[in-house]
Amino acid sequence: MKMKGFAMLGIGKTGWIEKDVPACGPLDAIVKPVAVSPCTSDIHTVWEGAIGERKDMILGHEAVGEIVEVGSLVKDLKVGDKVIVPAITPDWGALESQAGYSMHSGGMLAGWKFSNFKDGVFAEYFHVNEADANLARLPEGVEAADAVMLSDMVPTGFHGVELADVQFGDTVCVIGIGPVGLMSVAGAALRGAGRLFAVGSRPNCIDVAKAYGATDIVNYREGDIVEQIMDKTNGKGVDKVIVAGGDAENTFVQAITMLKPGGRIGNVNYLGSGDYVRIPRAEWGCGMGHKVIAGGLMPGGRLRMEKLASLLETGRLDTSKLLTHRFNGFEHLEEALLLMKDKPKDLIKPVVII
Repeated sequence: MKMKGFAMLGIGKTGWIEKDVPACGPLDAIVKPVAVSPCTSDIHTVWEGAIGERKDMILGHEAVGEIVEVGSLVKDLKVGDKVIVPAITPDWGALESQAGYSMHSGGMLAGWKFSNFKDGVFAEYFHVNEADANLARLPEGVEAADAVMLSDMVPTGFHGVELADVQFGDTVCVIGIGPVGLMSVAGAALRGAGRLFAVGSRPNCIDVAKAYGATDIVNYREGDIVEQIMDKTNGKGVDKVIVAGGDAENTFVQAITMLKPGGRIGNVNYLGSGDYVRIPRAEWGCGMGHKVIAGGLMPGGRLRMEKLASLLETGRLDTSKLLTHRFNGFEHLEEALLLMKDKPKDLIKPVVII
């Protein structure tokens, strides 16, 4: 049986292809998408060649879907269940998972399977490994479009908050307020940040950042962000920085410089190009300033999805604020992906309802 999918044909090339419907292993599930969203990671992958050459690989790793087949050993899920599909689907028996780093099961970043070394979710059907451990039921009353943000945007943004170890009353700066950064703002506010700086320039992102709890906006178009932060904090700087945007050349210089000794940087920005990250020697305390840089891929799995879904159920988090462009129909996948590539000023995140 054949299916259609929207794929990376090679670096810089995309298009519709036809492939066999994937086979279902005994622990696995086959899912058809209900709602999907393209990601900036897809742009890095295709147009920057960030993970190297890929040929005829179906794109996409953000989806809510409906199960159409389950393996013989799947216990908790059944055909017809609506499920949230995390972008990271680890192998839970791997030694890396047992060590607490499931996102690196099988090797660094190897918990990220969809649109990395396995066909993604922009297809009529897609495969999910270890279904009981990697899929969470879509709660009643939660819209599929809103829940798609739980696949990647929410857990990635929140992981930046975890990596930075935001504590009650911390002064926090979030660099980059695209959809991931906005979720870092929301997560930092939920974790008890005091003063919360959000670095960005687009008016709609600024408005949403304020709605999610940002107390101050720092516009990089209006001057050096470090100077603005130091001025606003009377020269003290911030306790924590979350990097959710920017580049390897300049952003870490800024983050290190604005950070207090003993502070932490949580990086969840996908550095899709360049060979090195610049760290300023003196501002880092000549390597002895106790300024910690922690970079990590979001955790995946069912438990994470269920916990984050509870925030939508209880009204503590409203992801609909991220959804600026909505499409109906599988045929709009390419249009939605190109929006993420071109980034018009009114875009935060597109979603395609299928």
